[in-house]
Amino acid sequence: MLSYIKKYPVSLFIILTVIYLSFFKPPKTDLSEISNLDKLVHICMYFGMSGMLWLEFLRAHRRDNAPMWHAWVGAFISPVLFSGCVELLQEYCTSYRGGDWMDFAANSTGAILASLLACYVVRPRMNKKESASKR
Repeated sequence: MLSYIKKYPVSLFIILTVIYLSFFKPPKTDLSEISNLDKLVHICMYFGMSGMLWLEFLRAHRRDNAPMWHAWVGAFISPVLFSGCVELLQEYCTSYRGGDWMDFAANSTGAILASLLACYVVRPRMNKKESASKR
């Protein structure tokens, strides 16, 4: 457990922040009048969570050649399943929050975007930088 805290400190902080944001009772503001603003917030939360998991995985395992399916499970599938559990808990365990399929879709969209960015932009750049430093 201590090794996970050392390898993924920012990711764990973001996960705890997402848990807090998912279950606290938000105040009423004028921003609630903007349609679908909450969906954008959901995309950003899970983009941040999945993106940081990807970054910390790639950083922590750049020398030990860990299989990429570990990253897909930890940085994509886990946040998507986590968001589904959060939506179910919001629906059945709170009186002030409701689970919403569109929230789940927004959460999944954030994780998908972060995973695509990590695989097609971040990982190639990290590999390029590492191969240049070996020369």
